[in-house]
Amino acid sequence: MRAVDLHTHSTFSDGTKSPKELLEIAIEKNLAAIALTDHDTLDGIDEALLACKELNESKEHESIDSLTNKSHPIELIPGVEVSTHWDKCEVHIVGLFVDQHNKEFLDFLAVQRNSRVNRNIQVCKNFTDIGIPLTYETMLELYPDAVITRAHFADYLVKNGHVGDRNEAFDRYLNPGKPAYVSRQKVDPKEAIKYIHRAGGIAILAHPILYHLGDVALNKLVLELKEASLDGIEALYSTYKPADERQIREIAAKYDLMLSGGSDYHGDNKPHIDLGVGMGKLFIPEEILENLKAYKNQRF
Repeated sequence: MRAVDLHTHSTFSDGTKSPKELLEIAIEKNLAAIALTDHDTLDGIDEALLACKELNESKEHESIDSLTNKSHPIELIPGVEVSTHWDKCEVHIVGLFVDQHNKEFLDFLAVQRNSRVNRNIQVCKNFTDIGIPLTYETMLELYPDAVITRAHFADYLVKNGHVGDRNEAFDRYLNPGKPAYVSRQKVDPKEAIKYIHRAGGIAILAHPILYHLGDVALNKLVLELKEASLDGIEALYSTYKPADERQIREIAAKYDLMLSGGSDYHGDNKPHIDLGVGMGKLFIPEEILENLKAYKNQRF
């Protein structure tokens, strides 16, 4: 059985690979499918779907050893990762199978991105105040097609010699409580679920272990979101330990949630995370995707 990766990022948010490059890597790894889930934007989906079509068509004419199975087509799942806020905790909701042209959803995401813009302008001011002159216009020139995130500021600091690596950038400047950090307005995760559904998608709670909530709070979060029609939860993820996966599988069974999974691949921005395999041991069977498709077809 081939593997899939249902949580990836491209240059349209804070990844370093274009949608086409993501697909080329996925083909090289013989993945059956990937979902493009950039932060608060669907801008890369059309480009990704076109690249997927072109790559599959070109492969039909290649002479590939049948023993490698690498002539199988690759599938691109339209997706998004929406930043939300729950009880002082940032919580991400992944939408899969969304309609990238749904106006209501696009308007909702535009509000999200505008809040990022306001945050980013203030981050630039904070850097200037501490002796690192930086304007938002400079960031737009350097990253013209991206939804600018803290990862882009970290990249800027590294390339301009202010820090040695991205981890230092976050530790010294960009993490909560550090001099350049600015929080931003985020929507309730229930709102994200609502708009994902209106766009024909299914809503997945992303990487719940990363929120460090503890058993009681995590169950409270999942229950609240299940009551708001949450569809699934990421039970397979790059940094999960076996006990983490067991815990999330148990929560999924308890609240009747579908299982999903992904590497959260960002290219060079997370060099320890590889597409499809995470830190080396991640394997998300194609069956996970087939189950999600069947669920979606029943739901809609």
